[in-house]
Amino acid sequence: MRRNVGTLDRDIRLVLAAIFALVALFAPFGGLWQIIPATLALVMLLTAAFGVCPFYSLFGLNTCAPRPHTKTRP
Repeated sequence: MRRNVGTLDRDIRLVLAAIFALVALFAPFGGLWQIIPATLALVMLLTAAFGVCPFYSLFGLNTCAPRPHTKTRP
């Protein structure tokens, strides 16, 4: 799959992963109050690590910087 997550987007996802992990770790109640943030943290971490977001692919979004065109020699 082609990468569709840019640098700033990755940084934001890493911060969100840390926040969700802390919420899951220090949740006052067990059960869903820990499972949901832990799952979100894992998803944010994986999409940041691989640079591919399935939802972006589904909707045709791309936050990567455009590649500069290279000139070919004759």
